[in-house]
Order: sequence, then C-alpha cells, then structure tokens
Amino acid sequence: MQDRKICILGSTGSVGTQAIQVIRRFGFKLDAIAAGSDIRTLEEQIREFSPALCGVCDEKAAAELKLRVADTSTRVIGGADAAETVAFESSADTVVNSIMGSKGILPTVAAINSKKDIAMANKEPIVAAGEVILALAREKGVRILPVDSEHSAIFQCLSGAFNSHGYIKRLILTASGGPFYGKTRDELTNITPAQATDHPVWKMGKKISVDSATLMNKGLELIEAVRLFDVEAQNVDVTVHRQSIVHSMVEFVDGAVMAQMGKPDMRHCIQFALCYPQRCEGLCESLDFTKLFELSFAPVDEETFTLIGLAREAAARGGVYPAVMNAANEAAVDLFLREKIAFLDIFSLVKTALFAKEYHNLKKVEEILELDAKVKEYVYTLAGTNNNI
Repeated sequence: MQDRKICILGSTGSVGTQAIQVIRRFGFKLDAIAAGSDIRTLEEQIREFSPALCGVCDEKAAAELKLRVADTSTRVIGGADAAETVAFESSADTVVNSIMGSKGILPTVAAINSKKDIAMANKEPIVAAGEVILALAREKGVRILPVDSEHSAIFQCLSGAFNSHGYIKRLILTASGGPFYGKTRDELTNITPAQATDHPVWKMGKKISVDSATLMNKGLELIEAVRLFDVEAQNVDVTVHRQSIVHSMVEFVDGAVMAQMGKPDMRHCIQFALCYPQRCEGLCESLDFTKLFELSFAPVDEETFTLIGLAREAAARGGVYPAVMNAANEAAVDLFLREKIAFLDIFSLVKTALFAKEYHNLKKVEEILELDAKVKEYVYTLAGTNNNI
C-alpha cells in the first residue's frame, strides 16, 4: 500500500494539510499538489515530499514559487487551469479534491478522464454537476470515495454484503447545528462574519464555516447524498447531533439502523478514502464510551434555517436546480464575508435565485459552468454590486 501515489488539489487548506498528515503517517508518495496562492506552504510541501508537479492558480505567485524551488526537481505551473492540468497530468492513483466551490468541477472531470480515483472532499462538483460527473466516472471505471464525514459514514454503513442499495429506507445526516443552534430568526439579524466562522466543533475554511452557520452545509450534503447514493430527496433526513460523535446513519427496510461513530476528526475520513478498501491503524484517537455521558438528537429548525428545505426541493427537481442553488449560495456567502450584505440576506438571495425562472437541464459541464457564472452575476446584481468571486 505504501506505493500509492496521491495528488492533492487544495493542498494548503484545512483538508489538504490534514491529508498531508495521513500521507506522512503511511508513507504514501505525494506525486502532485495544487493550491491558490499560499506559496510559503507549497514550498514547505515541495521540500518535504518532492512532488513531481505543483500547480498554482495565481500566476504571479507561481512565478515566485518557481524561483524559490528552482533547486528542486518539482515542476511548477501557473494559471487559472493549473489544478485541472495537475489533476490530468499527475501519475497519482488517487486525487484528493479539496478545492472549495464550483472551481473544483473541471479538475474533477480532468482526474476522471485520466482514470484516477477521486477522494471527494469538495461537495460542489457532485451538487452542481453530479449527474454528468457520476456518469463519466462509471464510464471510466473510476471510484469516487466521499471524504465528507457524513457521506463517508453512509458509505461505510453500506459497505456490508447485506446492506445493498435496495434495502435502504432512509439516510440520516447528522448536523452539529453550527454556532447558532437554538437561535431564532430575529436573533440572527446582526450576525457578523467573525461570529459565523466560529464553529463550535470543526475547524474549517471561512466559506464552509458560513455554510455550517446557515445550515446550507447540510442542504448541500442532502443533495450530494441523493446523487451519490441514488435515493430520493424525501428519503434523506437531517438531525441535529451536537456532540458530533455519530457522523451519519442508514435505516434499512427492516427497521435496523447502522451508524458510523468516531471522534470529530477529518483525518479518519481522509485516511479511509486513501487506504480503501483496507483499514489501517492511523492518527485518530479511539472513543472512550465510558466518557460519552450523552448522545442527543434533535430535529432541525427548518423555519429558521430555511436552506435545508430549499435544498430538498432543489434535489427533488433535479437537473441543474442544485447547481443554481449552489452558485447563488457561493455568491451570497462571498458578499457576506466581504460585509456587503447581512447574514439573513444569504437565505433570501438563494431563494430568489432558485425560483427566478424555470431552468432547463444541461448535459455538458461547460454549460453548467456558464449557468453557474450567470446565477452568481444575478445574485451580485440583486445585492447591488457587480463584484465577482
């Protein structure tokens, strides 16, 4: 297993750096890396692991990194399509996709076209272009292994010989509830970006932290579950589990429920995907059940956190509706983080964009990306700004 070659897209981010820890633990070969502009971290990764290829989306940063690592054997490429090039040209067996947002779509397609397995830590490619991507993966014989803790949990629960798809009654996604669990709509009026990005359990990037605060994160996971596991939207439930010990559950037709449990540590999900189909002793701490004084579960307040209901409707409509919802949310979160709109405006902007018109199904990734850009521009216009992400 130590001869496995890994490529990490988004190697300087939260998931990317934790994937580095897993690679270091098991002695895998880090064959290629890609990131936006954090050349300090990229240089450290190059000097430790000597990857064959490094992509930097910011061309100016790429030029500086080339000078910094000129004494190494790593080839550095720059440009907006650097991650896509790295995903395709790398000789890796598995590509960890932790690029945030719809920017992860084309690198996913490139990796699949070069017949590499995908450790998918980025929800948006499956949410926005899942029908196209999953069909292409089947055609190329590529495995998509979920890294999100919820989908990794479901995948693990369904791995048994007697837990086939036909026996699924419902999938139950667990949610920490985010930093604003229990708050009313009125109490969310003056929320700041600093408050929204202060998650009580998980340490994540700013965008995904805001998604957790609005519970859009669970909405996106609901859509992703529908597509990854081929179930109806009505058969995916979300429950608040504040302890983040049970990562998700599957109920079968006979009433049996299987859950995957563990400490809230993303390295378990990353390790499971990179070691699959083997299980190996790793970096994560064992659960001490004698110290689990309470495991509580509660319904989601969908009247306050309305994006989960919108996500269920988008998933039920199918086609490009999930792509529209995702694009609108990306633009709205960007505006909120730049303090151009209020926290509650995220909810209203996403809803307005989702129902702005009838959207026709699209079969090509390029068309989906064009729609993504148009929806984002529409949201910026609604908010009174023409700034782009």
